[in-house]
Amino acid sequence: MHGVFKRPSERAPARMGRLSVLPVFFNLDDKRALVAGGSEAALWKAELLAAAGAEVHVFAPLEDLCEGFVKLLENGQTGSFVHHDRRWDEDAFGDMTIAVADADSEDEARSFHQAAIAAGVPVNVIDRPEFCQFQFGSIVNRSPVVIGISTAGAAPILAQSIRRRIETLLPASLSAWAHWAQAMRASINARLTAGAPRRAFWERFVRRAFDRPFTQGEARDLFREAGSIVANPDQAAGRITLVGAGPGEAELLTIKAVRVLQAADVILFDNSVTGEALELARREAQRIRVDGSQSVCEQMIALAKCGKHIVWLMAGDPMHDRHADAVIDRIEGAGIPVDLVPGVAVDMAVRLAFNAASAERMRSESMRSVA
Repeated sequence: MHGVFKRPSERAPARMGRLSVLPVFFNLDDKRALVAGGSEAALWKAELLAAAGAEVHVFAPLEDLCEGFVKLLENGQTGSFVHHDRRWDEDAFGDMTIAVADADSEDEARSFHQAAIAAGVPVNVIDRPEFCQFQFGSIVNRSPVVIGISTAGAAPILAQSIRRRIETLLPASLSAWAHWAQAMRASINARLTAGAPRRAFWERFVRRAFDRPFTQGEARDLFREAGSIVANPDQAAGRITLVGAGPGEAELLTIKAVRVLQAADVILFDNSVTGEALELARREAQRIRVDGSQSVCEQMIALAKCGKHIVWLMAGDPMHDRHADAVIDRIEGAGIPVDLVPGVAVDMAVRLAFNAASAERMRSESMRSVA
């Protein structure tokens, strides 16, 4: 059957825009990796490859190894590193899965690149993108969760800045939760049928992984929830979180507040909350503007009983709000779990803004006096 190719104007919108590079993840367990060179840059790549499970073969004369490389090889980590006291040649590529070089010259970079391609080995020559088939990028490590960030070589410092921002949003305990999921997945899937029951459990897992540090007690509680889903497959478990929005500005939200917004199904907010603050929330979350009346509490309870995670982004700090105390009592009385995330008190936010303005004024006056 022959395909019918439509003109560009007739095509349906693409499911994904064009990618500058294809993000892929190599499985290097028990594989061999070639690293040519003994510089600090080559050392970092060698450590990275070893951390991914590779047996790293380092080709460099002993006198060319940097101090860090010498210490690494002297520490007896021979299970991950094999030193070849010579420069690389074409024979070095045999049985290699991946190859990296810190070349001294463009001629060496070109030769290494050509030799790797002839051997069918993916190649990267450090800081020479024209001789690279793949790039490393910046890495956020919550193994087994690994996030790679690339700007296709356009702005490495931008990738590093993005990595720092992601690091603040992902709790350190996410790694432990992911390991637990990896170990328990078969057992959970054996207890719960495919479809809604499994999805309900793993949604609970995601909420807990982002909201709470990993402990054996938390893990046991979560596993017991699988039993409650079996007993009551139609009963959804919702919850409510009251989040302090301070004066409503994105810059004054706490890191914990941003994490909660990223895990919300529905977000209720009032006129004090800016659009920039809402942009930090989970894209799929429903957003509902409210006026702070008593009906908000009943609205949240009704939504939570449908199994949703409801976030009320409140002005100020709910820790010091009498109205918030009454709301919490009403929610708990309805049998729904409720959490509280403190925020910057409005009067504190005003002081912070005043201090920032004063500092800026002092800097301007200082610059004028110097001029």
